[in-house]
Amino acid sequence: MYINTFGVPAIFIVEIGLLQFSKSLYLSFAKGKMSSVSTNAKAQNFKALHVPGQPLILVNVHDAVSARIVASLPECKALATASFSVALSNNTSDANLDLETQIVAVKAIAAVAQEANKPLTVDLQDGYGDQLEEAVKKLIEIGVVGINLEDCDQKTDVMFSETIAIQRIKRVLAVAAEAGVPDFVVNARSDTFLRGGTLDEAIRRGKLYLEAGATTIYVLGGGPGGMTSELVKKTVDGLGGRVNFGLRLPKGEDAKPLTSTQLAELGVARISIGPQLYFACVEAIKKTAHTVFAK
Repeated sequence: MYINTFGVPAIFIVEIGLLQFSKSLYLSFAKGKMSSVSTNAKAQNFKALHVPGQPLILVNVHDAVSARIVASLPECKALATASFSVALSNNTSDANLDLETQIVAVKAIAAVAQEANKPLTVDLQDGYGDQLEEAVKKLIEIGVVGINLEDCDQKTDVMFSETIAIQRIKRVLAVAAEAGVPDFVVNARSDTFLRGGTLDEAIRRGKLYLEAGATTIYVLGGGPGGMTSELVKKTVDGLGGRVNFGLRLPKGEDAKPLTSTQLAELGVARISIGPQLYFACVEAIKKTAHTVFAK
């Protein structure tokens, strides 16, 4: 038996090394397990915030700075991104926002969400085609607990068939469950009304998406003035309140879009504002810059 200079048999050194390696391997596994458990706990909490008549209000952010500001407000229950504004913040367009750029941008926002202990949902557009599973896995790895998923192919600008749209929701939830987040939240877009179809068709599709596992349905449309209270009520009734509506910020003294209070009274479960925060920031910067130049 080989004895080293310290008088310790080599076999003991090997055994100690193996024990240390096993401990390290176990801790690594445990850490990953706890991470998925922690992420799913956030997903559960996030899902529970979607209550018809007591909606979750999301002020969609576009970078770490806007995320930090919004997260610091006591009214903020969760963070959400808007792909349109994330794209503009990264010197590209919504149509050209690739997955790599999206993930890099979301990482910075996710770090803020983690620090503030807020759930984070991401506008994933149409899911990047064949990269859908890859995209969801990468988002979950950085702590994201939900996504927006559109039912229109961004490349072709053609609506997915309802069969494919349903399959895509199920694919998202399957990969999320595999990653240890079975309560992952899908806010599924139903865009037929937005694209010239009927609201009835958007509602019919929405019901199928809910059956496939979506938490809420996001219905857009209604023209420049947005959805009227009658259209919102019809959608809420058709989908059991499990709907997301976009809140339009007033523009001008004559503009009177539905308020968050009115949307809550109509029974919606979730309210978001899309890229409007980004545009408000742009206008504030312009105004301040003009003031400086004027002096």
